[in-house]
Amino acid sequence: MGSAFTKFCMQFCCCCCCTTHDEEDEDEKQPLVPHDPLEYFNREVQKRRDEETNLWSTPGDPSHSERDDDRALYTLLQARQKTRMGSTGYRRLSVDIEAMRDTRREVRDKWKTILENLGFMAEADSLLTVSAGASHDRMRNAPAARALLQTLHSETSIFSSREPPPERYLFILDRLIYLDIAEDFLGKAKRFYPPRDDSDEDMSGLNINLPLLLARVEAMNGRGDDEEESDRDDGNLSDRS
Repeated sequence: MGSAFTKFCMQFCCCCCCTTHDEEDEDEKQPLVPHDPLEYFNREVQKRRDEETNLWSTPGDPSHSERDDDRALYTLLQARQKTRMGSTGYRRLSVDIEAMRDTRREVRDKWKTILENLGFMAEADSLLTVSAGASHDRMRNAPAARALLQTLHSETSIFSSREPPPERYLFILDRLIYLDIAEDFLGKAKRFYPPRDDSDEDMSGLNINLPLLLARVEAMNGRGDDEEESDRDDGNLSDRS
C-alpha cells in the first residue's frame, strides 16, 4: 500500500509529496541561497529595472548588438557611463537616451491602449512584459506570431515603417494568439493606428536617424576629454567672477 501510494504521488502529485533518498542527497549538495543573497537580489532588481526602462527590441540579446537601435541605445548608455556627470557631453547623451526611450515607450503605450480597449485593463502590463530570458524555443505559435508582426508593421502605424519591428513584440503576439485575441488586436490596431505617410511619421517622433546618432556618439567620445576640460575651465572662470 505504501509503495503504491508513493508511486501515485511520484506520477501525479507535486514533487514535494515524495522524495527519494538520492534526490535528498542531491538537494543537500546544492546551496539553498547564493553566497551573497543581497548582491544577487540587487542585481536581479537592477536587471528588471533596466529591461523596463530600455524596452530592448531584442530582449534575449545580452550584448544588445544584434539590432541597430539596441546597439545605438547601448552605445549611448555606455558612453554616458564614462562621461563626467554634469558635463556638456553627459547632458547631450542624456537627451539622446531619453529620446530613444520615449520612442519605445510610445510604441508600448499604443499596444497598451489596444489591450485595454479589448478589456485587458488589469492584465495589459503583464502581457507587455518581456524578460531577458525570452526564448523562441518556448513560443507556441512562432510562425503565426511572426506573420502577424509583419502585418502590423506594414498595415498599421504602430511601428516605424523604416525599421524592422522590434522582436520583443513577437513574444507578446505569441501570448495573444494563445489567448485567442490576436485577430481582435490586429483589427483594433488597424482602426486606431492606420498607416501614415513618411512626413506624418517624421512628425510623430517614431523615427530616429540611427547612423547619425551613432556617428555623433563616436565623435563625442573622441572629444569627451576636451569638453570636460572646457567645462572645468568655465567653472573656474565663474568662480573667479
